[in-house]
Amino acid sequence: MSDTSSAGAEPVLAEAGASPEGGAPGRWASLKEAIHGTQRDLTKLPVRHAIFLLAVPMVLEMMMESVFAVVDVFFVGRLGADAVAAVGLTESLLTIIYAAAAGLSIGATALVSRRIGEGDPERAARTAVQALGLGVVLSIPVSVAGVWFARPLMAMMGGSPWVLEHGIRYTQVMLGGMGSVLLLFLINAIFRGAGDAAIAMRVLWLANAINIVLAPLLIFGVGPFPELGVMGAAVATTFGRSCGVAYQLYRLARGSGRLRLRRDHLRLEPGTMAAMLRMSGAGTVQALVGTTSWVVLARIVATFGSAAVAGYTIALRVVLFALLPSWGLSNAAATLVGQSLGAKQPERGEQAVWTAARINAVFLGALGLLFFLAAEQVVGIFTQDAGVLREGVGALRILSSSFLFYAFGMVLTSAFNGAGDTATPTLLNICCFWALELPLAWVLSGPLGMGPPGAFLAIAVAFSVLAVVAVILFRRGTWKHRVV
Repeated sequence: MSDTSSAGAEPVLAEAGASPEGGAPGRWASLKEAIHGTQRDLTKLPVRHAIFLLAVPMVLEMMMESVFAVVDVFFVGRLGADAVAAVGLTESLLTIIYAAAAGLSIGATALVSRRIGEGDPERAARTAVQALGLGVVLSIPVSVAGVWFARPLMAMMGGSPWVLEHGIRYTQVMLGGMGSVLLLFLINAIFRGAGDAAIAMRVLWLANAINIVLAPLLIFGVGPFPELGVMGAAVATTFGRSCGVAYQLYRLARGSGRLRLRRDHLRLEPGTMAAMLRMSGAGTVQALVGTTSWVVLARIVATFGSAAVAGYTIALRVVLFALLPSWGLSNAAATLVGQSLGAKQPERGEQAVWTAARINAVFLGALGLLFFLAAEQVVGIFTQDAGVLREGVGALRILSSSFLFYAFGMVLTSAFNGAGDTATPTLLNICCFWALELPLAWVLSGPLGMGPPGAFLAIAVAFSVLAVVAVILFRRGTWKHRVV
């Protein structure tokens, strides 16, 4: 992705102090600017260069966010299957919190990016305060309820006696620390909306570094640290995220980016909060629709045995990891749409979306071809079981065959969100995933006798339909007139 994007940035490399020939030094200068952060007005840069400056740190941010769960499982895995089960079941519960955080983030990004595009950093700062207020208000009851109901929730999830006796402390710490998750998501969304994607990236670098260092020390009791077992992983994760939030607040107060919060900004604006809640509510539904559809699909696949479930899980993890750069591009498009609409440049916003979609199509198209041709080698990295390998290869080939549709669908739905039109992608998700994908998966895999490949095919069909409909709706241009 970065190679494609940086190639498009070559016309403006001279502005960045790079070589006019657009050679390797120019690309390196552009990459350094993206990682270090830029203070230049993104609405006045050539579109490809603006996308590159936003997408690079956003991709790295997405990759860092996925590291938290991997680190926990890596170290906790040495404590046995029950400890891993405690982590896995807790993560299943946390998906609801992640959906709420993602929904709030959509509203924050849309409103902040619009104010920045309007050239009104003061109003953007006040908007950021409203987002922070919502995050704090929501996190308190969620955290208290999480600690109080941790045991019955884990029992409902089917936790073993060991999990309910010992692993419950992991769940209580993780659910009790949900305020750090909400604020981490929310403030990073504010930075992204302002165009300070590099700050959001560094926040997660810091949080992950602390977690990686602290987790083994607290789990195994190294040196002066107490041996907390599985609970140590939760303490390390929560402390790392909390340090990330503290750094975020420091950067907002310091004002080294595009936003600076001052004491006179610290007042609530009911109108702004109501607008953010409306957008965030729809955004939360979007995330929940996607999350629940994956859960139901896993249940459908589970009727065909453990090999089918394992193959589906491996293929899905490979696909989701491969899509991380695409999420970065999609978030970049959302920010540029919001800022362009604020700057009264809707055509520029549209150009940014189609440019990001084409870059994404090149990246995912090439990756999809690679996965289709080398599916056996890719899945073989994770398993040597013949049955699991067969199911995983089939799933990966079917899913990767629709990567071109994924490329457009991801960028366009993010673009609607960036414009403040969260209703359109929410309806698209409901229609394509709940009304189409799930019934189709059941019919193809069961009554029509296709087995697991039928469920995989339903996923590809749903994403393809979503992309086509999103293109049609985006071309209508009603999002250009969205008032937020």
